[in-house]
Amino acid sequence: MRAMVTTGHGDLDQIVLHEDWPRPHPAAGEVLVRVGACGLNNTDINTRTGWYSKTVTYGTSGVGYQDVDQDDPSWGGAPIKFPRIQGADVCGRIVAVGDGVDAARIGERIIVDCWLRDPDNLSDKNRTGYFGSERDGGFAEYTTMPARNAVAVTSSLSDPELATFSCSYSTAEGMLVRAKVTAADVVLVPGASGGVGGALVQLAKRRGARVIALASEAKHEDVAQLGPDRILPRAPENLRQALGDERITVVADVVGGPYWPKLIDILERGGRCTCSGAIAGPIVDLDLRTLYLRDLTFTGSTVIDVEVMANLVRYIESGEVRPALAATFALQDLRDAQSAFIAKTHTGNIVVVP
Repeated sequence: MRAMVTTGHGDLDQIVLHEDWPRPHPAAGEVLVRVGACGLNNTDINTRTGWYSKTVTYGTSGVGYQDVDQDDPSWGGAPIKFPRIQGADVCGRIVAVGDGVDAARIGERIIVDCWLRDPDNLSDKNRTGYFGSERDGGFAEYTTMPARNAVAVTSSLSDPELATFSCSYSTAEGMLVRAKVTAADVVLVPGASGGVGGALVQLAKRRGARVIALASEAKHEDVAQLGPDRILPRAPENLRQALGDERITVVADVVGGPYWPKLIDILERGGRCTCSGAIAGPIVDLDLRTLYLRDLTFTGSTVIDVEVMANLVRYIESGEVRPALAATFALQDLRDAQSAFIAKTHTGNIVVVP
């Protein structure tokens, strides 16, 4: 099969096209999927570059970091094996099954639940892996996965459109679950033009919350299509003034960086900050007096609760969320796709198609 194979941590030249990579075979309990499309996400970039290493203290850039500690270069704080086919956000069809999997699933259209879990204890977050990280993913014509990770979906959306959901939308829903967002909340979403940011806007609105989006002004028209109640510039100098009478109860952030303290300063007493990324930089300033005197709650969100993906598929099938497909690239142009992703001039998600 054709596959884009990541050979190690580093720059884009670590991604190599192979025209005759061995097609995988499903083991017991697994399925073989013909990939229809596979979306890009920050994990692809961060794992390739080694950004997750604690020795890296600045924002994501897409280049290989010279100071990566090889002991902790992945999301889980441990080495991963190369060569590796990355790509978590697969939409495709099951074309074969391993022992113990119902053959009736052949032909089923699926998207991936990216979290690889202990089959004896699905809720044990200490025993998890990620599709396209701890095992080969979807930047190829075929891929295998545990049968439970192939989630059936019935939808008129195209394969590239469905390939926008698995990582971005499950990450966003996991953040909102962790922060216990309800219709009583006013949610501030920095980076609302990105894949997770746009998903946060839609999913918070689905919960009935009022949503204030922050995005570059050139992207406001696109962000408006996602349905926020208000859109503000990406980083207002005086955020409190820009918000006016808005009382923010939740900040849902994947940006971090030097602007982060301003986000925390405008949270209402008893407010919550939920975080699942730091694309502008992982090291931030925090005045602990703001945290304890204002009774704030901070939650990190990475491994989603088991029910999140099933709920997300239900939202997709009922039309409660919609894709934000920015661009598609051919599989062999994955390097160009990642370059476009890193440049962040797009709104929504970028997808590759075999």
